[in-house]
Amino acid sequence: MSLFSKLIKMFLVVVLVPFVPMMLLLAYYQLHLKDTILETHSNLAQIVSSSMNQHIEDLTWRLAFSQTVSEYLQQKKNPQPLLREALTANPDFLMLAVLSSKGKELYRAGDKQVLAQLPTINLEDDPSLAALAASRRVSVSSFDVVNGRPISEFIYPLSNGDYLYGILSFFSFLARVQEQRIGIEGRIYIVDQEGQVYADPYQYKPAFDTQALKDYFSNTSHLIKNLKTPQESYVGAYAASPVLGAYVAVLQPKREAYRSIYYTNIILALFVLTIATLSYFAALTFAERLGEPIGALSHAANEVSHGNFDEKIDEEIGWGEFKQLIADFNKMTVDLKDYQVLQLEQQVSEMKEQVFRAVAHDLRAPLLGLQGYLYILQSGKVTEEEKKQYLDLMNQAARNLSTLLEDVLDVSRIQAGVMTPQKENVDILALAQQAADSLRPTAQEKGLELTVSGEPIHLSADPKLFQRVLTNLLSNAIKFTEKGFVRLATTQDETCYHITVADSGIGMTLQEVKGLFQKFHQVHTDKPGYGLGLFISRQIIEAHGGTLDVSSKPGEGSSFTITLPKETK
Repeated sequence: MSLFSKLIKMFLVVVLVPFVPMMLLLAYYQLHLKDTILETHSNLAQIVSSSMNQHIEDLTWRLAFSQTVSEYLQQKKNPQPLLREALTANPDFLMLAVLSSKGKELYRAGDKQVLAQLPTINLEDDPSLAALAASRRVSVSSFDVVNGRPISEFIYPLSNGDYLYGILSFFSFLARVQEQRIGIEGRIYIVDQEGQVYADPYQYKPAFDTQALKDYFSNTSHLIKNLKTPQESYVGAYAASPVLGAYVAVLQPKREAYRSIYYTNIILALFVLTIATLSYFAALTFAERLGEPIGALSHAANEVSHGNFDEKIDEEIGWGEFKQLIADFNKMTVDLKDYQVLQLEQQVSEMKEQVFRAVAHDLRAPLLGLQGYLYILQSGKVTEEEKKQYLDLMNQAARNLSTLLEDVLDVSRIQAGVMTPQKENVDILALAQQAADSLRPTAQEKGLELTVSGEPIHLSADPKLFQRVLTNLLSNAIKFTEKGFVRLATTQDETCYHITVADSGIGMTLQEVKGLFQKFHQVHTDKPGYGLGLFISRQIIEAHGGTLDVSSKPGEGSSFTITLPKETK
């Protein structure tokens, strides 16, 4: 993860994590604020319902003329003049009629157009008349619509036993109600129990889903949380009206009712966006300021890890603690360089002493042997046959000394980096066969089966160095194998060549294998050798870009495998 990514995450976490509980609190507040807004609508609906109830209760004193009508009826006078006067005094009365105690119409008065549409009233079969006579209260029916106007019938029992019947128009009441506003676009509606809004063609009548509105009337909370129309959604509340089958509904567009909440959300969204933007640029600025000294330190540390202690960092790119850190780093590289010089001097000294001890130890035996043979030969007390035998032994000791010195020189060349393969196209299988042929007499002397098999491998290598490796591996296998076999096999796959030398010898433990390729390391000191062959062999193979590995088990033999990558075309 980049420094910029880490910084912006850190800034966002530091700023926004405390913001989360505030958001939760705000969400809780907004939820209750919505309920509060709807409760306001519910209270307004209750107020309008109470106003309608008051309007109906006012009907009782407006019917005070009914006492005079009752007296006229008792005196057998025609009450129609009184009815017409009452109609004139109460413009919202559309018609008045007198019904007998049985419910049959006796007299009527009213607008001719209205009277023409109403048949003779006959409520003789209405069982509610008896209960109405006993209550002595006005009874108002449910709404109906005549000529686009909401009306309601009322019956009032007269003192003489008859009834006063009338049709009351609620048009003016509804007009006053619909003139009221909640907010700018919210209105108050009188709605029937089927969800239909009472309004004339000149009044605003939104296209509410009547079934959805009807379903809300069964809600005990009296709150309308989402009433959809083709244009938008409404919220509000309702209350039952004193008129049977009618409700007062207060409805307001959702966007207007919750405007303050929406504005708050927008402000919060802008606030979060602003915080994120500021965090982005703050992280970018800090990443740039931090990135330069950190990048310089990282590059310098990488150079130091590769042994380049001359790498210096410009202290001017640092700031604050970075400047001190860069100064300390530069001082550290100077100290490390001095320490490296001292350490190299000590290592060289130890190496010289180690090589001297090893070479001195291995040179001592053949040199002492040569000195002894020379002393015997100089004494002149040997026969010609003995002389020849001693000369052969001296020749063998000289060859051993030459081999040892050559190995020591190769180790020096490897460590100095001057041993570079002189590559040419060689046949590895042919080199392996030559190495095996040179060692076959030794193998036959021990009764070992020495074989070379596999696929021909042609690659670019130094034939002299490569044959030396093969000869060393085969020689070691023969040296540590008393019976059985020594086999060299070549194989290849899609990417690599493999050369394996396997034997049925004494094998090695895991602990013995660990130090096998170190200089002057011998697993079995009772066997002849100087402990340099495998070290040199691995260095030669690595100089060719390959690897030399071993697998072995005690008593089951060992297997050395050379792996060389194929050249890409």
